[in-house]
Amino acid sequence: MNHPYDFDSDQADNSIDAQAAAWFTRNRQPQGRTVRQAFERWLREPEHAKAYRSFEELWADLGALQQLNQPTPIRARKPKSVWRPAFAVAAALICAVLATHLGTPHEVYQQQITAQSKGMHTVELPDGSTLSVNANTQLRIDFDSHQRRIFLERGQFYVEVAPDKERPMWVQTGDATVRVVGTGFDVRRTDQQLVVSVAHGQVAFAPDKRAPLLLGAQQQVAVDLASGDMQQQTLAVSQVADWRTGHLSFRNRELSSLVDELNQYRAKPVLLANAKLGQIKVSGNLDVEDPDALISALPALIPVKTVALADGRIRIENR
Repeated sequence: MNHPYDFDSDQADNSIDAQAAAWFTRNRQPQGRTVRQAFERWLREPEHAKAYRSFEELWADLGALQQLNQPTPIRARKPKSVWRPAFAVAAALICAVLATHLGTPHEVYQQQITAQSKGMHTVELPDGSTLSVNANTQLRIDFDSHQRRIFLERGQFYVEVAPDKERPMWVQTGDATVRVVGTGFDVRRTDQQLVVSVAHGQVAFAPDKRAPLLLGAQQQVAVDLASGDMQQQTLAVSQVADWRTGHLSFRNRELSSLVDELNQYRAKPVLLANAKLGQIKVSGNLDVEDPDALISALPALIPVKTVALADGRIRIENR
């Protein structure tokens, strides 16, 4: 693995500021779970967190210069302590990189979104993209002069991406990445599944360390996160991100996959009594505002029964 800085080095510049500069540079690119966990461990030290915040503040200050047509001098603050050469060198490097993009309209934009248990809301992003966020979703948006990135922790969103060849959009969720320039696509992540559906355009989807898979309009791929198995299918245009209408229509869908999506709309999950039940195919409709209506209807659609548990969960059993 290539590192922007060797943290185990005995060199004189192996200071906290130098480490912060290395992490700041690395975090400008999509990262895997192992790297993110290493960064979180490093950040737990108060001095590390303080140094890293300094670089974030510097980047935000310099980002304002991107709206100018020519470089503008930055008034240096009087240092409060001793000279910090590693910080100065890293700051100069950031200035040099940013200077090549002065005059472009791109600006730093960051936002954390945590959606409630019900309802959908839409966010207009500064690049012209439109983001629709489903219930029980947690994500982070991080735009800079080089990339547009969305980090999905859990849940689901649909994004209509404004074209920008100089700044592709990356979606990262766990070890999986999706890369696009201008398209409309949907991503859903739960504990069991990762599902990517494309409305129009194309996306490059890399579920883990495998080669990216190119998905076109009306194509969907679902990844079982436990086994790594992938299933592809073609959808009708109306089926891509149909949760935005409040109603989902499904035909010959495996019960395990349906329950996985249905649980996004309940405070307490629905459980399957055994794995074999999950293979049963079912057709019907789901009202995202009333998921329990579908649960009540299941015994009339397939040979199962539902059992309400004391803690609010529901278990589906063989009839």
